Amino acid sequence: MVENSIHETPDGSHPDKPATAFTPLLTTHDWNEEWKELQKARRAADDASHWDKRAATFGSKDAPNPYVERFLDLAGIRPGESVLDMGCGTGALSVPLGAAGHPVVAADFSQGMLGVLEGELAERGIVSVTPKLMSWEDDWAAHGVLHGSADVAVASRSIATADLKDSLMRLTDAARRRVCITLPTGGSPRTDERVLTALGLQNQLGRDYLYAFAILAEEGLKPEVSYIESARPDTFDTPEEAYETFSRMVDDAVGSLVTTAERDAALARLRPWLADNLVENPRAGLPGRKGEPEKRLALREPRKVTWAFIAWDK
Repeated sequence: MVENSIHETPDGSHPDKPATAFTPLLTTHDWNEEWKELQKARRAADDASHWDKRAATFGSKDAPNPYVERFLDLAGIRPGESVLDMGCGTGALSVPLGAAGHPVVAADFSQGMLGVLEGELAERGIVSVTPKLMSWEDDWAAHGVLHGSADVAVASRSIATADLKDSLMRLTDAARRRVCITLPTGGSPRTDERVLTALGLQNQLGRDYLYAFAILAEEGLKPEVSYIESARPDTFDTPEEAYETFSRMVDDAVGSLVTTAERDAALARLRPWLADNLVENPRAGLPGRKGEPEKRLALREPRKVTWAFIAWDK
């Protein structure tokens, strides 16, 4: 689970954002320091209460199965190996791993998410998964996660932390054999690169996985990269709802990386773009990805998120 969210006022402004803009160059001599500055410029740090509130809308039953299947295929976890699932959320990976008999420590900083996971484990009779309330910043040893405590450590869509190097090295230390993570190839899974490009914000797309790759390479590790595509079939009741959704996407993508004038210019392009790309949804009223009825409008081409799967052996 991603430990980031947007904190904004009712009018959509971001009072806690730094006053000066930050431009990621991807030419730095210190990749982790640039990552830290980029994270601060994008959005305020997340907290557990945000995800506690969202937990009711999540569940591993609703997870995008093609993503989970591809992740596990690429991870190459061997029969009987133990796994640390860091930022496990409601158990998209922990549940199938536990069902296959793997001993799993499923760690997350949201008790709400862990509560949903515990309910599903009980419902399915899975006893090999141990939920653990633990954040990226906690003292992992105090929580029983020691050096080499799992054969494989994974962090699926959960590693957008403030200190990327620290997170990567914690996972490396906890694993005996292999580490597997995913990061978006853009700046956030909440964004649509097509939309940002159409709005003139292509220079702010971000390439988060490159930071992880560079940090790992500098540490003498040999990361391998594959890609997983995940469809996001967003639907809307009205054009205004779509506009509000994509306005938030713009803020999530660029934060303080652009000036107010550049943001306003991008939002001015958004309404005509939506007029050209919103269509009647032929599936309106039918159950969607999370079981709720799909809404009246949809994008002509569904949004896609591409995840970089990065793995390295010890």
